[in-house]
Amino acid sequence: MTDAIRWVGLDVHASQTTIAVIDKATGEISRAKLRGSPSEVLNFLVGFDGRLVAVYEAGPTGMTLARQARALGIDMRVCAPGLIPRKPTDRIKTDQRDAENLARQLAAGGLSFVRVPSEEEEAMRDLVRAREDVRQDLSRARHRLSTFLLRRDLRWDGGSNWTQKHLHWIGQLDFDDVASQMTCAEYVNAVRALVHRRDILERALEEALPATPFAQTAYRLRCFRGIDTLSALGLCAEIGDWARFAKPSQLSAYLGIVPAEYTTDSKRRLGSITKAGSSHARRLLVEAAWHYRRAPRIGETLERRQRGVDPRVIDVAWRCQQRLYERHRTLRLTRNKPAGVVTIACARELACFLWEAATLP
Repeated sequence: MTDAIRWVGLDVHASQTTIAVIDKATGEISRAKLRGSPSEVLNFLVGFDGRLVAVYEAGPTGMTLARQARALGIDMRVCAPGLIPRKPTDRIKTDQRDAENLARQLAAGGLSFVRVPSEEEEAMRDLVRAREDVRQDLSRARHRLSTFLLRRDLRWDGGSNWTQKHLHWIGQLDFDDVASQMTCAEYVNAVRALVHRRDILERALEEALPATPFAQTAYRLRCFRGIDTLSALGLCAEIGDWARFAKPSQLSAYLGIVPAEYTTDSKRRLGSITKAGSSHARRLLVEAAWHYRRAPRIGETLERRQRGVDPRVIDVAWRCQQRLYERHRTLRLTRNKPAGVVTIACARELACFLWEAATLP
């Protein structure tokens, strides 16, 4: 980037783009505003001689512009919006100021860039996130139905909730008034429809796994206790290239499962986890970490998932079981840490073991 002769900051929107260009030789800033789709920017940038570096914020317009620019030989970067340095006293925000700030920070080396996924990776990530959206919608729909029944003191004592038997029992309830009957029917139909949509998406993900760009990595992750096809695909879709993290602690920081730190002078205080990065990937890790409270073992299901996988990966997965089980016992039983704190600690170490397995040559 130091050999560039121009730095370009782009404030990209759906129907217009504001551009700021810094010339290295003169230090002059030129500005422009283009109407139309973000792809109109490419014709503007192609007209410059010499090497330039351009950047825009990751946002709703996605990564298509960056991929198109790179296909034309333009060095286009995408930066993380939350990591752009801003003055605390700056209360004026315009498209022109944002573009100029991006160009200045790009020239000074003050930006953190995100990885641009391929079209295949982004398509699979969209499918994974669609399934996650349906799961969240289903959770909300179930909550509405359960609170509706709770207000009427109707309780199910026939076993686990949300089974077919449970939903059939709810559907057979008879209310005295028409309003309650229609409300219950609407809530039940919403739950059934979302379950059907979830099942369709899950089958599509399982069928698509062999053809995904990260199929090999997903098969490796499935060797770990608590991680099956959907969890492995979810982690791969959110993280992308595991090898871009030089060490596992960087991955833990990226996923937001490291403690916040407040250090000044000789005082050092650690707070709760940062919760940076993908909340979906963090949830998958925490859910998987719960499985390590049980003693290490390889059951029939896990043994079937490990068939045909590199023995080194299986060794990492076994060491992970032993380490996290002892870690859980030490923190929970010896040090009396809360269950949530223990699970987060195990999730952080689980991410390190997953990184080791995913980056094996």
